[in-house]
Amino acid sequence: MSSEQITGAQSLVTSLEAAGVTDIFGIPGGAILPAYDPLMDSSIRHILVRHEQGAGHAAQGYASATGRVGVCMATSGPGATNLVTPIADAHMDSVPMVAVTGQVGASMIGTDAFQEADIRGITMPITKHNFLVTDPADIPRRIAEAFHIASTGRPGPVLVDVAKSALQATTTFEWPDEIQLPGYRPVTRPHAKQVREAARLLLDSRRPVLYVGGGTIRGNAHRELLELAELAGIPVVTTLMARGAFPDSHALNYGMPGMHGTVAAVAALQKSDLLISLGARFDDRVTGNLDSFAPGAKVIHADIDPAEIGKNRHADVPIVGDVREVITDLVALLRAEADAGTTGDYEGWVRFLDGVRGTYPLGYDTPIDGLAPQYVVERLGAIAGPDAIYASGVGQHQMWAAQFVKYEKPRTWLNSGGLGTMGFAVPAAMGAKVGAPDTTVWAIDGDGCFQMTNQELATCAINNIPIKVAIINNESLGMVRQWQTLFYNERYSNTDLQSKRIPDFVKLADAYGCVGLSCDSPEDVDATITKAMEINDVPVVVDFRVHRDAMVWPMVAAGASNDEIKYARDLAPKFDEDDL
Repeated sequence: MSSEQITGAQSLVTSLEAAGVTDIFGIPGGAILPAYDPLMDSSIRHILVRHEQGAGHAAQGYASATGRVGVCMATSGPGATNLVTPIADAHMDSVPMVAVTGQVGASMIGTDAFQEADIRGITMPITKHNFLVTDPADIPRRIAEAFHIASTGRPGPVLVDVAKSALQATTTFEWPDEIQLPGYRPVTRPHAKQVREAARLLLDSRRPVLYVGGGTIRGNAHRELLELAELAGIPVVTTLMARGAFPDSHALNYGMPGMHGTVAAVAALQKSDLLISLGARFDDRVTGNLDSFAPGAKVIHADIDPAEIGKNRHADVPIVGDVREVITDLVALLRAEADAGTTGDYEGWVRFLDGVRGTYPLGYDTPIDGLAPQYVVERLGAIAGPDAIYASGVGQHQMWAAQFVKYEKPRTWLNSGGLGTMGFAVPAAMGAKVGAPDTTVWAIDGDGCFQMTNQELATCAINNIPIKVAIINNESLGMVRQWQTLFYNERYSNTDLQSKRIPDFVKLADAYGCVGLSCDSPEDVDATITKAMEINDVPVVVDFRVHRDAMVWPMVAAGASNDEIKYARDLAPKFDEDDL
């Protein structure tokens, strides 16, 4: 323990350094201002964003790309409330993040003081935990606890709200030697009996499927997953949050299930007799109508968060534990069984799914005139390759990016899955590029999403963060327009953005100190992407002016059964189930 007297603000910055923080995204303001003075002398790189929401999404992108805890900082009141969306987003998608906010002085809390907001109360339902610090002596311990909670068990966001009076007061710095949090003991070791029961069910089944969720990436279990799938020969489907957890090029990968999943992935779940759910939460976008979801399947549900198990679907074998340890134990049991001559027989099942995949591959219609957005995304993925990081906004372009980019590695696909936050792509890409500066980072964005957070291009240009942005510009709120086409008699109420006219995205990019490019014909797509790839000293923005009426297929309408999947607007798949 140091007996030297320092300010609470100095203690805060020293604590962040002790927690291993190298980068913070934030904006100063009155209540947090004392912390910004010692930050000037710190080893930590502070990146001044243009909006606090950008700081939060950048911290998410940083965390998702690196696996480390992302950090954002804001002042009290509106600064803190502008972080609510990224905090909620991180909570839904299990992103390890620490948000540090300033608060009015302790004596003023509860008086409706200038820029006061009860951010602790506001964020209680959307944080893994949060703290209000009024005693400067508590700062190091609370910061240490925040990072421990954010990064252990099921990852998530933690808020540390520090009163300005605590930042200005004098204190001594003592970094805790150990973390003692009564009641917080995440279970990582799975119960051996449950894993044995899972192995028994697996060997007895004929139509098993590995239903892989984002927890497999958060838990760094991709190598173990590959070993399990190849050892047992089990089909794999990867949710939107798990793209890259299992290589797309692998013969056992049947794609993404759910509302806009592949027909093969949806069929794998619906026709299965055993779901092995690994770090997935049976989200409504995957299950469709729960009552008709995978009706003949027993369920093995492995998750580090016991609250998820049985929440939406009864688990026949519940396994609480770290997904990597669960898979490792399961592989050991299956190897022992194989050595003793016992293996599963899934050849007919794999043959059936191969037939579905061959009959209903992912595809799209090429417009007679104009540019197909799917083609743009497909070529972008092919040219940038599997080593690049792709961050998307939310909507049609998000689904096309999930469908038509081939992901071979984890942490190369960043998106807002659970909350579905428009405007996520640009700041998330910025954060990813800070965390992985030697990696090419593309933001695949819609013209609607881009206009919500494009101000962070200024941050990127000034701070030498050369991201690349592909705007899939269909001059519409595309996914909403698709629903209006299908369900509202083509009454396009308030979805026309006129983005091919206002703004001029090339001029906007130029005004932000970036390189602006545009492309509106299929013949120019490859050359435009290649040119963008060659520019690595400043951010690049490409306005791909695509056909307006392209739709995302396949599709299961919201609330419908997965059995009602449409392969195209007027085409429902028919399965030959002779092999089942």
